[in-house]
Amino acid sequence: MKKLILTIAFFPVSLSVWAQLSPAITSWLQNTTETGSYYIRGNSTPIDNGILYNCQKVEYSDDFVYVSTNGIPAYPTGPFLDRNPSLAENQDAIFRIPLHPLENTGTPIATTGGNIGIFINGVALFDYRDGVGWNSNTNTLCGGPGNPRCPGGPQSRSSWNRDAIPAEMAGFDCSKAHPAMGNYHHHQNPSAFKLDLQVVSDVCNLYDADGLYAIDSTSHAPLIGFAYDGFPIYGAYGFRNPDGTGGIVRIKSSYQLRDITTRTTWADGTDVDDGPNVADPYFLGYFREDYEYVERPGQPDYLDEHNGRFCVTPEYPDGIYAYFATVDENWNSAYPYVVGPTFYGLSSNRLVSSVSESTVVYEPLTTKVEDGIVEPLSVSIVPNPASDLVAIQFGGLVEENYRIDLLDLSGKIVKSADIKRGMTIAYFDVQTVYAGTYLIRISSDRIRMTQKVIIAKE
Repeated sequence: MKKLILTIAFFPVSLSVWAQLSPAITSWLQNTTETGSYYIRGNSTPIDNGILYNCQKVEYSDDFVYVSTNGIPAYPTGPFLDRNPSLAENQDAIFRIPLHPLENTGTPIATTGGNIGIFINGVALFDYRDGVGWNSNTNTLCGGPGNPRCPGGPQSRSSWNRDAIPAEMAGFDCSKAHPAMGNYHHHQNPSAFKLDLQVVSDVCNLYDADGLYAIDSTSHAPLIGFAYDGFPIYGAYGFRNPDGTGGIVRIKSSYQLRDITTRTTWADGTDVDDGPNVADPYFLGYFREDYEYVERPGQPDYLDEHNGRFCVTPEYPDGIYAYFATVDENWNSAYPYVVGPTFYGLSSNRLVSSVSESTVVYEPLTTKVEDGIVEPLSVSIVPNPASDLVAIQFGGLVEENYRIDLLDLSGKIVKSADIKRGMTIAYFDVQTVYAGTYLIRISSDRIRMTQKVIIAKE
């Protein structure tokens, strides 16, 4: 990989002012010109949805950052193969996130159904649940589409609450998300199924997408969102030790499946209405209450009961409480997935109808390339040699738009593609390209690099 040096040219703004801005202001992916896309079942070509993707405006006061978003990602959404009739629809939402989040020193606040956070591309975060529980009076599922209401109404909490991740697997798109009445959301780590070490869904085979970021086991995970209590959310990897030492490791959930065959009590011993015995189709892990929290003293790479810890991160060198999107050794989502089952901080509904105080609009800093001198990127080009398809995969989080060109050795552009901020991958179909050595040029307003690729024909 060609390694160059980056020269940054700032617009005339005081550097001291920018340096004081919180990552809760500067981390959002913004877009005001380009629209998203979606798949429908049976059509593997994405369709433009006419809705601006990522976040459209970021503004801030002394105490809050306001994020205006349509709730649509840059990556294609859908289809949802469990007969979910919804599409990802324009949410026209404003989130008000606190800039000075506080620890909750009282009774922990439980996460709820619906939005509990927002990713930096403006897409909603939900917790583990899908609104389905167990009615012990009838010994049947209740709540959710196709089931009768649970006793006490739709807002009641069953003793046994279904985990959306295994139960709704068939309805997640390639990016591990789906809509609820048009509100597209992730319950889990927002990285595509096809990027896991063990692929547990084949939806990407026909309806390809990439998710918000790609896991990179060699680097600290990017900041990917904020919970409703205002604390940041990171991807799957971080520093082993909270003080920033110990190397990069997978940050692990401290929850594990209980050793039970019947569902009569919770993990803390509370006697509750019986759930179904542990047997197909109600396997262990089907309900949230199948898990127990286990303290792990001396193991700093395990998280607390909220799925977070106080630690140093690249964006917070002095340390902050942070949640992590937990995965197992195969990079498959691991309960409680992102935040929960309770918040660490003081949480409340962050959706507002308008901005009712004086704010400053945040405009991201602009940089430019000078003399083709740039910094290295984490990029994989596979396969290489290639015969029919070449994938250009970025590691981590893509925070700006890139143009990808396939060039012959004379410099002629053979094919071009784009990777938008909030996406990670592009493809070239090279079945009709002559065999030989070619160049992949990756460029943005700030970065330019080139790698060789071999096109081989049998």
